[in-house]
Amino acid sequence: MRIGELAKQSGCDVETVRFYERERLLDAPAREANGYRCYTEAHLVQLNFIRHCRSLDMSLADVAQLLGLMDNPAADGAGVDALVQQQIARVRMRLTSLKALEKQLLALQSRCAAHGHGEHLASECPVLHELVVAAKGEACACHADRQGA
Repeated sequence: MRIGELAKQSGCDVETVRFYERERLLDAPAREANGYRCYTEAHLVQLNFIRHCRSLDMSLADVAQLLGLMDNPAADGAGVDALVQQQIARVRMRLTSLKALEKQLLALQSRCAAHGHGEHLASECPVLHELVVAAKGEACACHADRQGA
């Protein structure tokens, strides 16, 4: 199959397929006499594997490591478990960060709620005011817990 068909069947764009080839995550396909790439069902499975790993927010390096382990069935599978444990740790750190971000946004929103939820001119908008205050390097409502840090 050609690159367009592979992309369509996998649900990604042609440029994504080319990117994964350049990064050597997707095996290089054979070329037809006219120079077109000729992909197989194995490429589709490989591309779907890569995309699934990426949907789990795994890095390209992690995906490459997993592909390497798949290519070497005799390799120790402990590497896979370690990789998944590392990914879980990254997700947990991101969750902590997202909770802090939510707290900051709620602090901004409370300024708006106290002022009448959008019932004002932009020049009177408390959220815009807080963002400008922060841009000037001053203490703002959304980073109140970071003052003096």
